[in-house]
Amino acid sequence: MSSNIRIQRICQHCGEEFTAKTTVTKYCGDNCAKRAYKARKKAEQIKASNKETLRIKIKPIEELKAKEFLTVRDVSSLLNCSSRTVYRLINNGSIKAVNLADRMIRVKRSELNTVLEPQKHEDNQSTIKEYDVSECCTITKIQSKYGISDGALQQLIKRHGLPKIKKGRYTYVPKILIDDFFQ
Repeated sequence: MSSNIRIQRICQHCGEEFTAKTTVTKYCGDNCAKRAYKARKKAEQIKASNKETLRIKIKPIEELKAKEFLTVRDVSSLLNCSSRTVYRLINNGSIKAVNLADRMIRVKRSELNTVLEPQKHEDNQSTIKEYDVSECCTITKIQSKYGISDGALQQLIKRHGLPKIKKGRYTYVPKILIDDFFQ
């Protein structure tokens, strides 16, 4: 029993129009079928290769996530920043680290997790008072009044967490806090 069906189709490989004898024919001939098969296999191999490459790239990060104590280089890989930035964060006190010996700085994994967690600012907002510019002095006024250099004043403000208000070109610091500090 043979079929007398003749359907005009378009080859899925080369895009040429051809006459198909069945309703499921996809290709115009054997050559296009073989070429399409090879293209499918090539795409599968590329996909498998890309998946393997991604697995190899992710493997070191997964190993770092399993470690309890991290080196500076490990922390820089996890944070996706330079090791110099990690040293700066350690010196600032943003990240707590232990210096075991020369070139043996270690950071505890739980400390890194606490640094990365979003901090709650609701409690801090109630303790921070909003100061008006009329209650503040400029940086240059404070320098001339107390005879302190710009760098020393900036360090003092940073160390004690004094609030700074920036309006235009000027930076203001509350008079009450500065006067209490220098008294």
